[in-house]
Amino acid sequence: MLAPIDTAAPPVAAGMWDLSCVDWQDRIREGRSLMPDVPLFAAEADMAQAFYDEIQLPDVPGKPKMRTASGEWFRELVRAAFGSWDPASQTRYIRDILLMVVKGSSKTTNSAALLLVAMLMNYRPRGKALFIGPTQAISLRAYEQAVGMIEESPDLKRRFRTHDHDMSIEDLVTKAEAQVKTFDVNILTGAMGLFFVLLDEVHLLGNKPNGAKVLRQIRGGLDKTPEGLLVMTTTQSDGIPAGIFKSELKLARNVRDGKYRGKVIRPMLPLLYEFPPEVATLTREERAQGVEPRWMDPAYWPWVMPNLGRSGSSLPELIADWEGERDKGDEAIRIWASQHLNVEIGQGINNEGWRGADYWEGAVDETITLEALIERCDVITLGIDGGGLDDLLALAAIGRDRVTREWLGWFKAWANPKVLEVRKDIAAQLKDFEEADELSICPVPQDVEELAAIVATIMASGKLPKKNAIGIDPNNAAAIIEALTGVGVTDEMIRRLLQGPALAPAMYGLERKLSDGTFWHAGTLLMAFVMGNAKVEQRGNSVMVTKAVSGRAKIDPLIALFQAAILMSWNPQSEPKSFWQKS
Repeated sequence: MLAPIDTAAPPVAAGMWDLSCVDWQDRIREGRSLMPDVPLFAAEADMAQAFYDEIQLPDVPGKPKMRTASGEWFRELVRAAFGSWDPASQTRYIRDILLMVVKGSSKTTNSAALLLVAMLMNYRPRGKALFIGPTQAISLRAYEQAVGMIEESPDLKRRFRTHDHDMSIEDLVTKAEAQVKTFDVNILTGAMGLFFVLLDEVHLLGNKPNGAKVLRQIRGGLDKTPEGLLVMTTTQSDGIPAGIFKSELKLARNVRDGKYRGKVIRPMLPLLYEFPPEVATLTREERAQGVEPRWMDPAYWPWVMPNLGRSGSSLPELIADWEGERDKGDEAIRIWASQHLNVEIGQGINNEGWRGADYWEGAVDETITLEALIERCDVITLGIDGGGLDDLLALAAIGRDRVTREWLGWFKAWANPKVLEVRKDIAAQLKDFEEADELSICPVPQDVEELAAIVATIMASGKLPKKNAIGIDPNNAAAIIEALTGVGVTDEMIRRLLQGPALAPAMYGLERKLSDGTFWHAGTLLMAFVMGNAKVEQRGNSVMVTKAVSGRAKIDPLIALFQAAILMSWNPQSEPKSFWQKS
């Protein structure tokens, strides 16, 4: 709901607007607006909406104007974007907007129209506006839409001149320029007087290694002008959210949920069309019973489809498309759901994946830390997996709860800095894990030294068995074993476990324990990523998770988990502390 205010009055005494929408779940169930109840400067909002409403769609029969072609949900965004600017005090009360809406919502077309509105609302001589697409194809589509909109209007044709050679639009009145570009580290070269940036399909930028750096540059450029506005549009990612998409989505959700109320943060308006948790996810009990997620029921779909019935999309067509995709297996289902329903993928499992991953999301206990593991458990076994410098070094610990005898899992991994160069496709995700303190990016021999220090801490607690306490693949393990020996690990404590058939019992056993609620883990981003990488291979009568099948994707922590599980399944007993240790 958008309430106009007197432009002579300050919107709030503190100079900030409350952009939260804590009742968003009720609103989305009832089909109501997700726009927070914010005041607007009516003259600015009305003018922007009037410009937007007159723009015509160039590639739709009848070439309708936006006043009839666009949904009210996007017209509200237009009003908020420009009605949050106070021309009297030269103050912008919304600096960022994150719009997450499903595929088929005319994001790129609406964004092209928004770019033109920004140019029409601009007062800065020779200012600069940018439309930034993640790929050349998306950028070209946006530019062609903007050009088509200009060509359909005699007024816009007199106002703007288009330059196809560099995909730019010149304002003949203010001499401002709008450029359509593809995401690049040099995106802001020559961009002086930046007043508007539209960043399209942000989820595709999640794995860009320099994504965070470029976004900081964009915001820095906008902050040099008081009216600077950043609009980000996206669908949900078809993989686990990563990089700038993950961080911006987290920020937007926290703002929406009221977690920053009373705090001074960058003013972001979150418009997130996603299901409430009870529709998007299942409990572990529901998974064990084979219950289908509620989002699979088309009755819920209109909740996250504000553009349904427009731009050629209809519910019967979507249902037919869905039925075709669900027959292809879990991977096709998850990808379709992420794009058409904004269902966030926790684990990108598919028909070739490890079935235990189906229950991973339902087995989260966020209280599990290394300290909690030592405190709660009577015995702990470890698994260690490492390889070359482009692999992860992984440590998995499984503790047996002294009261319930349930298994509790804890994980840590290390990566050599060279991995960021060799595996640029996952570099942003690895940095996310480092920020969450689940991964350490460091050179050798720091990695094995840190690992050995953790093992020494567990040993000091007296929770490691005297025999078969640490499972390890003997291949490429010389440096690891030497470091363990240096902190007092004996040869009897190390059990050499080759990958392949030797780990099959752990794979099957953990599937069962995950499904019956007797294995818990802390729900780390690292392990969610690993679950999505795990593939299985049929070899004889055995089904095994192996690195060879998973290719260059990282599954080292899962292999370490299997090793620790093998040893825990042998019902070990911890080494009790001596009288002198107890004192």
